[in-house]
Amino acid sequence: MAKSPEQMLESMKQGLLENTGKPLDHWTDLVRKSGLEKFGDQMKLLKTEHGLTHGYANLACQAAKGRLDANEGVMLANQYSGKESLRPIFDALAAHAGALGKDVEVAPKKTSVAFRRSKNFAVVTPATKTRVDLGLNLKGTRGTNRLLEEKPGGMCTHKVRLTSVADVDAELKVWLAEAYTQA
Repeated sequence: MAKSPEQMLESMKQGLLENTGKPLDHWTDLVRKSGLEKFGDQMKLLKTEHGLTHGYANLACQAAKGRLDANEGVMLANQYSGKESLRPIFDALAAHAGALGKDVEVAPKKTSVAFRRSKNFAVVTPATKTRVDLGLNLKGTRGTNRLLEEKPGGMCTHKVRLTSVADVDAELKVWLAEAYTQA
């Protein structure tokens, strides 16, 4: 069974302590006191001058910016602030994704929500005030007029643009289930 976001965070914190001998608070203080504002500059500091791996440096920089403290419900509410009419689309997608299996994790981020099991299989983003984009990881699937192929290299191989709950139809549910199966 997949770890919860809280379990993954605790595992990362423990790994950072074990590998560096210093807790996360030490590294976040170092980032804050460095005077560096840009995330990339902060990452470079931790990786080149202190030998942190990319994952641990990212953890420390995210924590220094207060991003790990954000409540998932607040992040989701913020995504749909001013776009409240789109929230039922997300709710319908989340309900279907959750019905695909007990191992589905709904993981809100600052600007999107990932649906994952062993890896992300879909990402929901309120793209505009009138549209939600559903990114799907459907390697080997041909695009259609509705299932748009994305540029190679990203997590999502395809995108579907949704403007109403009616767009969460049988065809879309088949694509979401296939992405879940491939994850």
